[in-house]
Amino acid sequence: MATTLADHLRSRSDAELGDLLRLRPDLVVPAPTDLTALAARAQSRVSTARALDDLDEFTLRVLDAARLSRDPADGRTSVDAVLAMASAPDGGVDTGPVHAAVDRLRARCLLYGPAERLLVAGGVDEASPPYPAGLGRPAADLDQRVARLCADPALLRRTLLSAPPAARAVLDRLAAGPPVGTVGNGAAGRNPTSHDPGGGAGPAAGQPTADGVSPVRWLVEAGLLAVVTDVPATAAGQAVELPREIGLLLRRDTGPLGVLRPDPPRITVTEREPKVVDSTGAGQAMEIVRNTGALLDALSAEPVPLLRAGGVGIRELRRLARVVGVPESLAGLLVEVGYAAGLLGEADAPASRNPATVDQHLLPTGGYDRWSTEPLARRWEQLAEAWLAMTRSPGLIGQRDDKDRLITPRSPEVERAGAPTVRRTLLAVLAGLAPGSVPGADDVLTLLGWQTPRRSRGRDELHREVLDEAGQLGLTGLGALTGYGRLLLDDDGNASRVGSDLSVDHDPLGVLETGHGHRGEASAVERALDALLPAPVDHFLVQADLTVVVPGPPEPTLTAELELVAEPESAGAASVHRVTPASIRRSLDAGYSAGELHELFARRSRTPVPQGLTYLIDDSARTHGGLRAGSAAGYLRSDDEALLTEVLADRRLVGLSLRRLAPTVLVTVVPPGRLVEALRQVGYAPTAEDGAGAALRRQPRVRRAPLRHPVTLRASDPFAAPKLTGSRVEALVEQLRRGEAAARVLRRAPAPVRVANGQPVDGLAAVQAHSQALAVLQQAVRDKALVWVGYVDAHGAPASRLVRPVSIGAGYLRAEDDRTETLHTFALQRVTAAVPHD
Repeated sequence: MATTLADHLRSRSDAELGDLLRLRPDLVVPAPTDLTALAARAQSRVSTARALDDLDEFTLRVLDAARLSRDPADGRTSVDAVLAMASAPDGGVDTGPVHAAVDRLRARCLLYGPAERLLVAGGVDEASPPYPAGLGRPAADLDQRVARLCADPALLRRTLLSAPPAARAVLDRLAAGPPVGTVGNGAAGRNPTSHDPGGGAGPAAGQPTADGVSPVRWLVEAGLLAVVTDVPATAAGQAVELPREIGLLLRRDTGPLGVLRPDPPRITVTEREPKVVDSTGAGQAMEIVRNTGALLDALSAEPVPLLRAGGVGIRELRRLARVVGVPESLAGLLVEVGYAAGLLGEADAPASRNPATVDQHLLPTGGYDRWSTEPLARRWEQLAEAWLAMTRSPGLIGQRDDKDRLITPRSPEVERAGAPTVRRTLLAVLAGLAPGSVPGADDVLTLLGWQTPRRSRGRDELHREVLDEAGQLGLTGLGALTGYGRLLLDDDGNASRVGSDLSVDHDPLGVLETGHGHRGEASAVERALDALLPAPVDHFLVQADLTVVVPGPPEPTLTAELELVAEPESAGAASVHRVTPASIRRSLDAGYSAGELHELFARRSRTPVPQGLTYLIDDSARTHGGLRAGSAAGYLRSDDEALLTEVLADRRLVGLSLRRLAPTVLVTVVPPGRLVEALRQVGYAPTAEDGAGAALRRQPRVRRAPLRHPVTLRASDPFAAPKLTGSRVEALVEQLRRGEAAARVLRRAPAPVRVANGQPVDGLAAVQAHSQALAVLQQAVRDKALVWVGYVDAHGAPASRLVRPVSIGAGYLRAEDDRTETLHTFALQRVTAAVPHD
């Protein structure tokens, strides 16, 4: 009969072991050598806590029932005892859910053994709250006086009936859990709540009884509360605890475990048309991509300095929000998501002599240039994937930390390692509803508190922030999860979902695991979103007032052209731009000629080109390049002598120190770049040229941070469990079986061999020396005798084998296994021990 978890795992079939690995994939990081190592890892505090985090409220209560019903002698319980503990005076819950909960616990090896002799796995008590189901310890473990009172049921009932109302209110609160509190050093007593360990129990707890004694002190003196002696007293007073027997008596109306909810709470939803939900989300997705591009353009034009303590200053955040035209909270979200998507990065700032200045700037990376040319749906998908995977909580931006300082974007205070799990868990609740179902936020939090109570406790505010961020990003529309949002979640967790069909592995090497590695092909998410978005337009409408209306999202090439020939005025589904003399001059500086500009507007415009735009292009082109600037330190030349005379006489240009060298040439000590800018500021239109007299095409110079890769789910959580495919699970189970067979052989080996391979053995203080092992092997070669050889295999795992040595030479031992008639070769440096077979 199995007495340990390792023995229980040895009795499991390969399919059951595979199910355990799928349910608890963290057990294979790194891969255990044998079932003993697997059992030890499964009972560790960290792994047990992860397994408990995935359980719902009812299953955790059933586990508490198993903990409470254990026999103090051998620690065993039974399914019948758990059923009895889960029962209530009116008959309790249906036995079906209890059996299903026990099966879930046994499948995860949190309970193991036969139904009549169940054992709670080691590590469960350590990873669980110290008070199962909110009940205290037995009275015999707390105080003998309280134990004597609990041993007399009649006296206990009379004492409870005599309790004052204020004291009875304290008892009822402690009976609901947790069962601990404090009794003050003075007249008043306090008892905590689950949310405020040092808080008061409410008005009734602090009101003295008729004789002036506090309720908590009255209960202590009556023997209904036990003073906890193993906890030192604090300034608040001495700790007290409600004994388990009294807690069970006070729960006579609800049952030993309290109110049980086998089924998840129902959610009240508002039905919306799925198409309307998807269209609303798609519109928000367009907006978030546009705002991200605007923010990155603003950072490209003027990089943001980073604080020495880390993060973006609040003043810079407000400037970015004002430039993009969004609230500060959304600007912070865009900065965090853009950084996680690899579109933003840090770059060294120019050196400064002032040590108080910052030494890094935040600006777009080279990945932004590629991202800006991709289809809109693909750009959104990259942002959404980064948001799901990033270990940052943008909802904290704008709040204050423990030192009353504002939390800013990219600051260390925004880091939250559990953020990806919170997002996926919360969105999974929305994905479990029918398409178009809009739940209330309170109902979602209630359901989440039932599904994963350990993870959800105290995170209501974080969950509300995640729901708001999902709406801002376009994952949800009108409060319901969109169709393409469901595809994004399915793709993110498809390979790790428990219960999915993993028997057939279509990608054993993991090459096609994500669907996003080949950017030449559109993913399912991209195709679904692209079908909802308006088609990109390759034209615009030019109006008489020189405004350019783009009736839809522009193509990347059209966007690049508009950046040169027009100034943006408003954005949205239909963006508006305006052609100005400055924008025409900018396009001429970039290399366009007047004829090319006329051709551009004629080709792109679906309306007749206004005559005013034609005149503006011709006038700007006629005056553009009338002056030529070069490097002497700087010079001006022009065929128009009168124009040079006018420039030389202009008092606004006295600071340039212009001097005429020839009727058509002026020189200055100012570099050409500053010379051109100074002339333009006073109304002239010079053009820069190189040393050969050819006009220079001026493209806007932008700085870029080093290229960064987007954050992925695996990179965001170094402790994330791997995605176990069907073939991988089978390989792991096979490896465990081989390791178990090797361990079984090792357990039969002599004591020195077992010690050499790391197994504890009584009576041996040291490992056999390597020279002694070689002497034994050499003697065995001469005698042709059997020898137990302990060695380290190619995977670094200890092993042993009973062999007959044949020869030793060149650093190798050659030996024959009589059972398999196989010749083995061992490297002598890997041999740890050798003992003759007795």
